[in-house]
Amino acid sequence: MKKLLGYILSPFAIIAFFLALVVFQPIQWIAFRFFGYAAHKRTVDILNLCLFRTFYITGDTVTFINKQNLPVGRPIIFLANHQSLLDIPPLIYYLRKYHAKFVSKIELTKGIPSISYNLKHGGGANIDRKDHRQATTEMMKLGERMKANNWSAVIFPEGTRSKDGVVRSFQPGGVAMLLKKCPEALLVPIAIKDSWKVVRYGFYPLNTFISMTWTVLEPIEPGKTPVGDLVLEAENRIKAALS
Repeated sequence: MKKLLGYILSPFAIIAFFLALVVFQPIQWIAFRFFGYAAHKRTVDILNLCLFRTFYITGDTVTFINKQNLPVGRPIIFLANHQSLLDIPPLIYYLRKYHAKFVSKIELTKGIPSISYNLKHGGGANIDRKDHRQATTEMMKLGERMKANNWSAVIFPEGTRSKDGVVRSFQPGGVAMLLKKCPEALLVPIAIKDSWKVVRYGFYPLNTFISMTWTVLEPIEPGKTPVGDLVLEAENRIKAALS
């Protein structure tokens, strides 16, 4: 029944999603060119609120739970499991006061209204997975921006999306590079649940009436603990929260 409803409701959700991207493209350009970073960021925050509200057209819901007293004005590395592209808009919106920047594939910086523009000018890291030197340089630059501006970063240490919701092993490399340039950053795991179910059939039809949750977990102080152990601790906490 949910899949059948998906055939009916998905076109409305997809059209609304891409309409938001198209409408906010010129708004972003104006904000960035004439008013600078703060205006551009505010525009991106509102865009992503609009994007994840389109999920509700198919009866899917977003619940973001943050009971942690996270510091504002200190860099944070948010580590999340990755289930679908739907993971990203709620993270951008609900982590907006932490100025969270994303690590993205460089291919996404071209051809996608609003998204490509934000990736180019929003301050994140756009990496070429085929070019290790370029990827390392981009990550180091992001770490430097985090330190200089008290920005945060969101990283998906699995390296790819999990199509069945099962959390894969976290890789510590990206976190290690960020901590090298920004050692004072706090590590914060985020457990994402059931966003994969919305796209279990692909983007058409979208699955319907799925309750998705994003849960911010207890922070991890880096200290002198090896990065591999820190990332493993984050992975274990996310797995425990999803079990």
